[in-house]
Amino acid sequence: MSGDIIDLEAAARGRAQASMPVATAAAEPAVLDVRGLKAGYGRIEALHGVDLRLERGQLVALVGANGAGKTTLLRAISGLIGTRGGTVSLLGCDVTRSPAEARVRQGLAQVLEGRQVFGPLSVEDNLRLGAFTRRGPHDARIEEMYALFPILKVKRRLPAGTLSGGQQQMLAMARALMSEPKVLLLDEPSMGLAPLLVQEIFGVIARLKAQGIPILLVEQNAHAALSVADHGCVLETGHVAFHGAARTLLADERIQSAYLGL
Repeated sequence: MSGDIIDLEAAARGRAQASMPVATAAAEPAVLDVRGLKAGYGRIEALHGVDLRLERGQLVALVGANGAGKTTLLRAISGLIGTRGGTVSLLGCDVTRSPAEARVRQGLAQVLEGRQVFGPLSVEDNLRLGAFTRRGPHDARIEEMYALFPILKVKRRLPAGTLSGGQQQMLAMARALMSEPKVLLLDEPSMGLAPLLVQEIFGVIARLKAQGIPILLVEQNAHAALSVADHGCVLETGHVAFHGAARTLLADERIQSAYLGL
């Protein structure tokens, strides 16, 4: 595919050179605004000037092949790795040079690829750790998480390491939500899960979206991700190759052939 960014919506309107919808001016600051972001590991640059914008209440799906830079982008946004250029703004504030813990306190939460639960600790203790930035008692918030993921209440006293893969994914998501984030980053939530569990996880994602939580979703299951998203971006070798309304991406033959297996 071409390395040029392709705005499918603008092309459909005969304005192929229009600026990206995720980067257009808005009346209020986007909850997440990434501009010209460059990042990598050692001598390897994995991101080559990525632009991305997440509005209030919006779910943006970031899809692409393995090695395209999706996880690297999330890690650069959350501060887990340093950047080599560009900016990251959270709720109108430049956090490009802020450490990861400061970004969490400002309202950013990330569910890491591979779940990363604290295995020896109980399910409930994992949840309490997720609320470390919040003052006061957390019992009410924990009950909200149990309502969202009922199986966690059943398993609440068990070590997190004894949970199934799907249950650990639910715990990782609930732990991130304990901080009442203003922006939620989800990295491959369906990885390694059985189809029924994938369906359940995406049902929860749809509920979170309905609650108005802005979500940036990285997902190998491109069809499922775009089906629940408002907007989609296709990342290819460290740059945004395609972007547009999720329904437009789902209907585009190039996207279907290269990323949806159709």
